[in-house]
Amino acid sequence: MKRSIALLLIAGAITFSAHAQLLTPAAPANQPLDRIVAVANDDVILQSELNDAVRSVQQQYAGHPEQLPPPDVLQKQVLDRLIMMRLQVQKALDQGIHVSDADVGQAVNVVAQQNKITPEQLRAEVERTGSFAEFRQQLADQITVQRLHESVVHDSVSVTDSEIDNLLQSPTYKAGEVHLGHIQISIPGGADAAAIQASQAKAEQAETAIKGGMDFNAAAIRYSDAPDALDGGDLGWRRLDEVPPAFADAVANMQAGEVSPPLRGPTGFHILKLFGQRQPGRQLVTEFHARQILIKPSELVTPAQAEQKAQDIYDRIVNKHEDFAKLAKADSKDDTTANAGGDMGWFQQDAWGTAIGKALVELKDDEVSPPLQTGAGWHIVQRLGTRQSDLTDEIARNQARQSIGNRKAEQVYDDFLRDLRANAYIRVLLPGLQDASRQPASASAPQTD
Repeated sequence: MKRSIALLLIAGAITFSAHAQLLTPAAPANQPLDRIVAVANDDVILQSELNDAVRSVQQQYAGHPEQLPPPDVLQKQVLDRLIMMRLQVQKALDQGIHVSDADVGQAVNVVAQQNKITPEQLRAEVERTGSFAEFRQQLADQITVQRLHESVVHDSVSVTDSEIDNLLQSPTYKAGEVHLGHIQISIPGGADAAAIQASQAKAEQAETAIKGGMDFNAAAIRYSDAPDALDGGDLGWRRLDEVPPAFADAVANMQAGEVSPPLRGPTGFHILKLFGQRQPGRQLVTEFHARQILIKPSELVTPAQAEQKAQDIYDRIVNKHEDFAKLAKADSKDDTTANAGGDMGWFQQDAWGTAIGKALVELKDDEVSPPLQTGAGWHIVQRLGTRQSDLTDEIARNQARQSIGNRKAEQVYDDFLRDLRANAYIRVLLPGLQDASRQPASASAPQTD
């Protein structure tokens, strides 16, 4: 359970504590006062926050500590994530993006559900090793950054039907899906020849380590500066068309288990590993044909009266064999189906809600369900039939639209983050963590001491 909770917080480079004050409250005499390790615009990151974030990563790899880079490298990676999180949260607040307590409460419930525990048990587990208030702040930051992402890409990404058609006909789309690993060695914006050479040398060092027997995931943790680095650089399964065009040709010519040499891309050097490849099958789904009668409470009909009326109609259908369609036209309050005798057409199981979907699965053809309650009122449902439908083409088109949109959104947000960092004032105060090659100089002050 601890691992699941920590993984959620680490996803997307978000394992962070609440916004820091300059000093922690009255520390015991035998403990040093907290200190500032970095400044990001008008915010600061404390040593205690960095320590907590590093400790969280170490807990993720407690069973495989050899996969972690040396402590100083790990601290640099985590601090970079902390800085980028702060910059994104600041930008979101500047744009008027706020997260309510209700939003955070809902996120807490989601985390609890994912870990198969109650929210109360989640709180007790978090408080065994930390602060629940800080845990909520971490979730609030995640939601804030997610909404910033949505805001940035919303008006910048559109997908046309012609783009979808072209993608569906492309060899890369027809090539199927690939499972990729990724190591990224970034080149900072405005980098000179020396900085580019340093990035290339680091990429070559990673390549040499992999050829020497280092596990690819361990190499990603050690060398990569991509957001997924501390997750081992695993990109999961994705269609070949979702791979950036600059690398698609290289991946298409690779065999499972093969690792690419460093590839130069727009933002740096990349090393890819092809873990596997597969062809998607036909997409067959079960569809239901049904009809319904909906009885709603209203100002003139109490909830109890609505329930009783639904029960009476059910009895008339089942015991008195009255015509379902006539009763639907006369009594159903569902405007979309009443005039058609309650006919709902053909649809996938949960298209009308999970309650109706569950009832349909349990019914036989022509069988009528007892009244069942949803937020809309009381439903009487009759299953008329089922069929298997091949939705491969429809699903493929939807996936293509999403793939194109995701690719465009990724590029838009990556450019946004690069600009955000390039224009930020970032000052790292610990000499061992300073990395001038990845911290462009600010116009208002130097990046490092």
